[in-house]
Amino acid sequence: MSRGFVREDDQEEAPFIAPRAALPAGAVNYVTPRGMQLLRNEREQLEHERTHLQGSDDERRRERAAINGKLNLLNERLASARLVEPDGTPPAEVRFGSMVTFTFRTGPQAGKQRCFTIVGVDEADVNENRIAFTAPIARALLGKRIGQVAEFPLGTSLQQLNIESVAWGLGT
Repeated sequence: MSRGFVREDDQEEAPFIAPRAALPAGAVNYVTPRGMQLLRNEREQLEHERTHLQGSDDERRRERAAINGKLNLLNERLASARLVEPDGTPPAEVRFGSMVTFTFRTGPQAGKQRCFTIVGVDEADVNENRIAFTAPIARALLGKRIGQVAEFPLGTSLQQLNIESVAWGLGT
């Protein structure tokens, strides 16, 4: 049917689908084994929701459109994922998938010790001490060895972070 014969109030608005965590242009979508499993679990959950929709035809159609949009974004992320697994030897330096413990040498947190695991953008959760490899503090830590100092700009000051330990944190 020609669009000229459709009433304006029959037009359905496209559902808003929140974007996934930002991955900088050109960046490889690295994921840990845990991160890959989380993405697969998310896809399974969305597929389950899609097959068990309830409500009126209109409600189901709108919800299906929203789920399909989320699945499209998720499937793109899964297709671009590059799994990183430990090679069996302890890491000599801070790398993707490693858990790094460091102490603030300078700044307002001087003397405080923190521990982060460096993970993919979809797995990052600061409440679980998991930071994305694209985060500024992760970029400052990557490549550093135990005993080395990483410099991390925070506001107008430069924080110095002393690397205390590095271990694989992929499965944690």
